[in-house]
Parts: sequence; C-alpha cells; structure tokens
Amino acid sequence: MSDRFLRACRREAVDATPVWFMRQAGRTFPAYRALRERHGILELAKNPELCAEVTLMPVRELGVDAAVMYADIMLPLEPMGVDLHIEPEVGPIIERPLRTMADIEALRKLDPAVIESTLEAIRLVRRELEGRAAVIGFSGAPFTLACYLIEGRPSRDYAMAKAFMYGQPAAWHALMDRLSEMAIAYLRAQVEAGAQVVQLFDSWVGGLAPADYEAFVQPYVRRIDEALAGVPTILFGTGTASLLELTAACGSDLVGVDHRISLADAWARIGFDRGIQGNLDGARVLAGWDATEAGARRVLDEAAGRPGHVFNLGHGVLPGSDPAILRRLVDFVHETTARVDLAAATA
Repeated sequence: MSDRFLRACRREAVDATPVWFMRQAGRTFPAYRALRERHGILELAKNPELCAEVTLMPVRELGVDAAVMYADIMLPLEPMGVDLHIEPEVGPIIERPLRTMADIEALRKLDPAVIESTLEAIRLVRRELEGRAAVIGFSGAPFTLACYLIEGRPSRDYAMAKAFMYGQPAAWHALMDRLSEMAIAYLRAQVEAGAQVVQLFDSWVGGLAPADYEAFVQPYVRRIDEALAGVPTILFGTGTASLLELTAACGSDLVGVDHRISLADAWARIGFDRGIQGNLDGARVLAGWDATEAGARRVLDEAAGRPGHVFNLGHGVLPGSDPAILRRLVDFVHETTARVDLAAATA
C-alpha cells in the first residue's frame, strides 16, 4: 500500500488514487481526545510511543495510504533557542518575537540529535506499518516559520512580518537562510529515520504578491527541494492561486492545491509534468455524505485519472468532522479510481 502513494509521487501508474488528510491524526478520534485531556500537543509530539500511537490512528481507523507524523511545525524551533508554548484555541505563542538582526544571529543551528524523540517515533511508525502505508515527514517552510517568529502568534495579515521583510531585507534574508538550513537538516534526519515522503508546510505564503514571493521566498524553498533530491517532496500552501507557477518552479514532486481553485485549472497552469495534491473543501465533510461525495466526484473528474494525483482536502480535517464520513470518503476514492490491474493502467 505504501507503493501506491510513492508511485503517485513519482507520477507513475497506480492501482487506485492514494488518499490522506492533513490534520488526520487527531480531532476526529475519541482515543486522541482522551490523550489530549492528559497531554499537551508538544508533550505528545515529544513522546515517541504516544506520537507513534497518534500517527497510526488514521491508518487503522480510516484506511488512508499515508501516515503523517504527529508533530507541530514549531517543534524544531525550540532547539534553536526559541521559547514558545501552544495555547489551546489560539496556537503557537513566541515568548520573545524576533525584531533585529541580533535576534536572528542568536538563533542556534539545529542539531538533529536533539530531536531524537521525533526520529524514534518515525522508526516506530515505519516498523509498525510494515509497508501498509507510506510515512510522511514534514517541516514548516521558511516563510511561515518566519511569520510566527516575527509576529509572535498566528496572524490574519502577517503585517509585522511583511513590514520586517520590506524594511529590513538583509535581516529577512539572514532569517530565511537559517530557517532553510534548519528545514534541510530536519527533513534529512527524518528521511534517514524512515520517512519516505516529506511535505513542506507554507500555510501562510498565500498572503504574498507574486513578485515578493519570487524575491523573498522562492530561492529558499527551491534550495530545500534541491537538498532533498531523490526524496519525494510535497509543497503545501493555502490561498496560493496567484503563486501556482512560482511554487511549481520550486521543484517539488507534488504541489498542494486548496479548494479555492479548480484542480483542473491548477494542473493546466503548473504543467502535467508535476503532480498535484488536493483539493476537496473540508467543510463538505461537515455537511454530510452527499455533499462530500459530490465534491469528491468533481475533484476526481478534474484529475481525469492522470498520474501524479494524491487526493487530500484543500487544507485539513476540520473540528467536528465525522470519522465515518472520512472513512467512507477514502473508500469512495479508492473504489472510484480502482484500475483492474496495474499493467492495464500502465499501458
């Protein structure tokens, strides 16, 4: 089953379209909610056994084709000297947001040895799965992490971060350079531990104009992708319809597309030599099965059976989503796209 996902990442023929959901390892399962009553997010992520348990839940319960490691994009920032905590219903809070070049120069280089708990969790998951699903490692992308570090908390417009970018370009590029090197070291360590695919989360990059993305962000994302040559890579962002060609040019194997643009239009714009991940609106799951099926059928019709499609939500599983509908959705995608045999699909 892991081969199905990996073949799709390489745009090879598959026996059925692979499926996974961002934020699949929580929110919907009673067992996860019970763990969260006793443990914080970072506490769960830093405990290899508990992290592996949560990571495996959606494979067992939903039948998805990939297990994404349970973690937070802020996790590798702590070893770099960033004091932070996660507030429920708010998100990551940086104790001392970055303001100057001196703040950036004080950031330490990431030593993969200090994230051994994450690496051990990957080893546990890989052994437990025994090939039943692929293992996805991930990192926050430099722009999104920079926004958190400068804003100090989640933001709607990233005004402080963008003002820093425009007003202190030398400091901005120094920060992006350090975050790129962190992401490379972090992802390489995850691959060595057993991650078979890696995803770069650039959740906030849709707030940039194309020219600013090209000048201030794209070189660093491209550097990360080039450093991971030979490893299937996925670049994810939201609200990136105006940036699709630029994000595709970064070189990832798959480009994440959210529900704000049709999958067919997105694929035509980035070129069919690139894979796509997406892009069902997660709110359809909240609306019930009929709405979910209709949206999923449209996504699959727009994918038109092309190699390189990984079915996912446009963003992630929303609170209140029914796991029974998610399970039915996984089965629907697999059954609707099933090929009689792989040889016929390859011909």
